[in-house]
Amino acid sequence: MIGFSQGNCVSSTPIRPGSLVLYKIHPAIVSSVADKIEIQLAGGKSKRVRDKDVTVLHPGPLNSLGMLDAGAANIDEAWELLEGECVGLAELAEFLYGDFSPASAWGAWQVLNDGLYFEGDLAAIRRRSEDAVAAERRAREEKREAERQVLEFRAHVEAGELDDDDRKRLAEVERVALGTADHSRILASFGVPETAEAAHRFLVRCGYWHEAHNPWPQRAGARLDEVVIGVPDLPDEPRRDLTGLAAWAIDDAGNQDPDDAISLDGDRLWVHVADVAALVRAGGHMDEAARERSANLYLPERIHTMLPEPVTHRLGLGLAEVSPALSFGFRFDGEAVSDIEVTPSWVRVQRATYDEIDARMHEAPFVDIRQITDGYRRRRLARGAARIDLPEVSVRVVEGEVVIRPLPKLDSRDMVTDAMLMAGEAAARFAQASGVPIPYVMQPTPDEVRQPQGMAEMYAYRRLFKPSRAGLEPEPHFGLGLDIYARATSPLRRYSDLLVHQQLRNHVLGKPVLSADALLERSASLDAAGALIRRAERMSNLHWKLVYLQRRPAWQGQGVVVALEERKTVLIVPELALETRVRASPEHVLDTQLKLTLREIDLPAQTVIFGMAG
Repeated sequence: MIGFSQGNCVSSTPIRPGSLVLYKIHPAIVSSVADKIEIQLAGGKSKRVRDKDVTVLHPGPLNSLGMLDAGAANIDEAWELLEGECVGLAELAEFLYGDFSPASAWGAWQVLNDGLYFEGDLAAIRRRSEDAVAAERRAREEKREAERQVLEFRAHVEAGELDDDDRKRLAEVERVALGTADHSRILASFGVPETAEAAHRFLVRCGYWHEAHNPWPQRAGARLDEVVIGVPDLPDEPRRDLTGLAAWAIDDAGNQDPDDAISLDGDRLWVHVADVAALVRAGGHMDEAARERSANLYLPERIHTMLPEPVTHRLGLGLAEVSPALSFGFRFDGEAVSDIEVTPSWVRVQRATYDEIDARMHEAPFVDIRQITDGYRRRRLARGAARIDLPEVSVRVVEGEVVIRPLPKLDSRDMVTDAMLMAGEAAARFAQASGVPIPYVMQPTPDEVRQPQGMAEMYAYRRLFKPSRAGLEPEPHFGLGLDIYARATSPLRRYSDLLVHQQLRNHVLGKPVLSADALLERSASLDAAGALIRRAERMSNLHWKLVYLQRRPAWQGQGVVVALEERKTVLIVPELALETRVRASPEHVLDTQLKLTLREIDLPAQTVIFGMAG
């Protein structure tokens, strides 16, 4: 038996064939009653249930569920009349429809189940208060509006036509794509995996990111905000006038921060370096900003500087007629740099590219400078330094176009490289002799020492190298073939170089220098921060190389075999300085060239698949 109350009285109605019953939230007609009850649901489906699984709404008889349309209900009138009353389902049906029939019973249950005007159970139904009804209406309208907005958002996403509100919503997906969040309700609602790669693809597909958007600096955790700090004037300090020496700042074409130049005075080589420490004092706001960033971030699309841009404009060598510098003067005695001098100076610098100077290497003073730097290079090679000449390229984005330019092995580049290494050795020896703490750079000897020949040997040998590291006690740097070394020629670009300048500059001017403990504290995080910068640059360069290829689906080129693995052959594509792998073949031989054709690129995964060209 199923019972329900009507008003304050309770009646029991037997379940019999033709009764209208409620099964879960669906209407059903009782077909037969035995040990179980057989009911008929919408669509003609029959089901056997227990008596406790159904609730009688009307004793019937009801022949068809299609007869349950009671028409429009007088809900507002019933709600007004039932103030303070408690009724059963039959009475509610009469107030709503004017009678109690299977159709009105089902309609009354639907009104009750809706929950806007009435509440309670079938035996005790009460009207809801005016405030409760108003609040429920507001909540439902807000829900409908939210659902409308969700549907509109999904339509915009599918069409790739986003408005400002859509972009605000998608910020949570961007956080997943950048690796700063693990979950996104939006991705889950679209059935997209909550991974950085999948989020990247999703943002490109819906138009939030341009197809060539580079997320790797942010994903690596690099600082991309501009350093906005006031830059003071140069202090009035004594400087040596070296403007009478011809000085050359030699860089790649397009370089925007020239911070070193070279001069020759007889047999004495001078390396002039932008005097950044003259403006950036230890512990100041600019110093703290530079230390947080550790180095300039060089991306193909732009440069993010560790210092305010006006610092470069004021101090870059050759950007003004006369530039302030910290100059390192020294001689090379065949074994080491000697007769070292470190002095603040004024220099007059001409800017030039490696290509321009390479065409003048037979002229003075470059032929004489090269004689010194070549001797220095021979000494380094004799001490185990290995020349690893793997392909290098410059990758830049110019007005949306990816420009990749190979960096040829030029005599001018070798000359400048060795001159800068000599300045680094000179800074290290000067600091050691003067008892000035600075961060030295060292590199352990690899387990096997070679002099590689050919690209494959160089590739293998480079993988044997151990990471370089910084410390306050000098140790040999194997890769450079130096007993002692410090980075000192790029204070506009690297904070470790700026630390060296701050210490040496204060020493030569008779000002206090940081203690070893204070210096260690300031340099403690540089290795980790430097690794972050290098990763951001490496991944960004790869990203734009792949964009370059993606825009050239018919690309074909050469790859040089540099390693043979069990199932894969490792290649370097010289024109792109790109390492890749293809299926191994017995025909592949080290240092031979294979003709490649582009097959597939996946930018979010940073993968490229090449095939063998016919």
